[in-house]
Amino acid sequence: MASNAYIRWFDDLRSDDVASVGGKNASLGEMVATLQAQGVRVPDGFATTADAYWHFVDHNDLRDAIAERVDRLGEDAEELPAVGEAVRALFREAEFPTDLAEAIEGAYAELSERYGVAAADVAARSSATAEDLPEASFAGQQESFLNVHGADAVLDACRACYASLFTDRAIAYRREQGFEHLEVALSVGVQKMVRSDLAGSGVLFTIDTETGFPDVIEIDAAWGLGDNVVQGTVNPDRYVVYAPFLDDERLRPILEKTLGTKERKMVYADEGGEATENVETDEDERARFVLSDDEILRLARWGAAIEAHYGRPMDVEWAKDGQRDELYVVQARPETVQSQKGAASLKAYALEEQAEPILSGTAIGQSVAAGPVQVILDPADIDRFEAGSVLVTDRTDPDWVPAMKRAAAIVTDRGGRTSHAAIVSRELGVTAIVGAEAATSTLEDGQEVTVSCAEGDEGHVYDGVLEFSERELDLSDVPETRTKIMMNVAAPAAAMRWWRLPCEGVGLARMEYLINHVIKIHPLALTRYDQLEDEEAKAEIDRLTRGYDDRTAYFVDHLARGIATVAAAQHPHPVIVRMSDFKTNEYADLIGGRPFEPEEENPMLGWRGASRYYSEGYRDGFALECRAIRQARESMGFTNVVVMIPFCRTPAEADRVLQTMAEEGLVRGRAGLKVYVMAEIPSNVVEADAFATRFDGFSIGSNDLTQLALGVGRDSEMLRDLFDEREETVKRLIRDLIERAHRAERPVGLCGQAPSDDPAFAEFLVEAGIDSISVNPDSVLDVIRHVAAAEARRGEGS
Repeated sequence: MASNAYIRWFDDLRSDDVASVGGKNASLGEMVATLQAQGVRVPDGFATTADAYWHFVDHNDLRDAIAERVDRLGEDAEELPAVGEAVRALFREAEFPTDLAEAIEGAYAELSERYGVAAADVAARSSATAEDLPEASFAGQQESFLNVHGADAVLDACRACYASLFTDRAIAYRREQGFEHLEVALSVGVQKMVRSDLAGSGVLFTIDTETGFPDVIEIDAAWGLGDNVVQGTVNPDRYVVYAPFLDDERLRPILEKTLGTKERKMVYADEGGEATENVETDEDERARFVLSDDEILRLARWGAAIEAHYGRPMDVEWAKDGQRDELYVVQARPETVQSQKGAASLKAYALEEQAEPILSGTAIGQSVAAGPVQVILDPADIDRFEAGSVLVTDRTDPDWVPAMKRAAAIVTDRGGRTSHAAIVSRELGVTAIVGAEAATSTLEDGQEVTVSCAEGDEGHVYDGVLEFSERELDLSDVPETRTKIMMNVAAPAAAMRWWRLPCEGVGLARMEYLINHVIKIHPLALTRYDQLEDEEAKAEIDRLTRGYDDRTAYFVDHLARGIATVAAAQHPHPVIVRMSDFKTNEYADLIGGRPFEPEEENPMLGWRGASRYYSEGYRDGFALECRAIRQARESMGFTNVVVMIPFCRTPAEADRVLQTMAEEGLVRGRAGLKVYVMAEIPSNVVEADAFATRFDGFSIGSNDLTQLALGVGRDSEMLRDLFDEREETVKRLIRDLIERAHRAERPVGLCGQAPSDDPAFAEFLVEAGIDSISVNPDSVLDVIRHVAAAEARRGEGS
């Protein structure tokens, strides 16, 4: 059966057929015709046309009846439910014209024949002619129906899709967007079902949905049919892939793999009137990732191909067929939030008070908000929601949008980064936390809370109204400098958050953050697990490393991915990763750490930094750090990672560290590997010539250098007034190091806040010839301007 006025097969559609079949179906046709050659699989199907919709409407004399009922609305929003129901009833009672019914039945019969079955199971999805345009963001206003069997059921589903053009939310949406109700038609996409009820499905974005970083592919995945992920009724697995490296099949640039709880899955219903049902997942399903690494990379490559074809960031729905063990793309539409934002400025939020969170979940956005809680569980009750309150609910769908628009913040029990609550909150610019699990049972009506998404991937709810700051950072008209301005970061989420900053890499990426906040386990508690006697610690280690046959791989994978994420945000600029520099008391606080750490009177000057790496007391822990660096550089492709050795007391110690690294496969100079040393001990300056023959560069740690040069403990309250890196002794050491290093053709950077707090110190560094300055992200623009002014006074510049 060929395409006709009422039916268009997917392989006969292109992206410019939106007026005929809507954006969703036009996109499916475009992919079938142009991307299948690149391996992108799309289930076969057909679409009813706008002409078919108008034929149905006119055959049943619905135009005047629809107009009469919709005209009752006027400005009275309270009439909307009654008007919507009245219009939908018109469609439900209407009959198909014979020729249209025969066209749909004939196409369904051919689709079934193509798949070798008598009655194919299909999905019937609505596609309005004004939906899924780049500037029209609230897609999903109409209905879709899954697991539809038989010609009569297909006709019923098409009728129901037509009626869904007048859901309450669709009517309200068109009024807000300025579309005339009788100028928008509806196409129904009838597509062979993917048996993801026997496997999994989810959503893919070709852009970082939180920060707008363009070079990643984000994938959410859950067991069963995909509606649970889209609607936010489960907390899915999350995978992030670095897209620019996908062309090199030797690399596996998976930046993140986070296991979701996946409490339920949608499957085909065994009996009764419903086509699908939700059932609880078993313990094994909750403990397993939905996708293998190979499947993650295959989907990511498809996402990159789809984005390249359309020339814009895309929002893609995918599914895995459990019978065929194959992946499919079932929808693709333009991403409509981050891709529409300008990049001229950034807002920086920060909590100015500290408190213990009462609730945590996935942070959406990077803002902070406060207000009284309103717990609402049923969208029928949203009329009582008061503007400026914190909306707390289980999850949201399009019916919740009117309340979401008036909320100071939103907190949900369920949902991931691609759920409805997350997508709409980003679009509205509302602070939100999703997947908090116990929000509706923990928070109470009227309770004043602060909702913070400014502390990384995890969002926190605090009791009471905490003080917070909001600052606008202007990215326009930033001067160029000879001196490289870099930033210090610890959290991968922070690196992604600040990717737009005009800096030239990361001057200090602290490995300790990842070990402390992400891994949480002492490395020796993994390499020497059998020596542990603390049963509570062993139980927690077993829980965290669940799914790993080799517990040490848990440490290596999480550390490598964290490092790679920071490197991705700044690629191809250098990212200088400092190997672990915990003090013994800090190491002891890690899970299982106490048996492996001595008690020291002065950990600041004790067994720390370089001295640990070659010691038999820690060497196998350092080996894990080296494995992680190798994985990030060699397996994932981030050769912009530079290693930095902290607290290296003597050249002889440097030799021992470099030898140990080489034994673990990290050879300075091989594959472009550079190794820097922290210059934070006076001996690093005094013997700079010797250190320069062993390392590729120096990074001045101004805090430790100041305390050791002046004999002032950096944490001493009594001596706080004496701790000052601007003292002449410290400045002489810095100047001397730069001179010696430059004679050996080694670059010197400084990591610290002094250049941002004191323009005179920035001018001193410029005068001394510093090569780079690395500061906290929110200080980068200030330091660039300080340095540019200092260089201008000296007649320097880019």
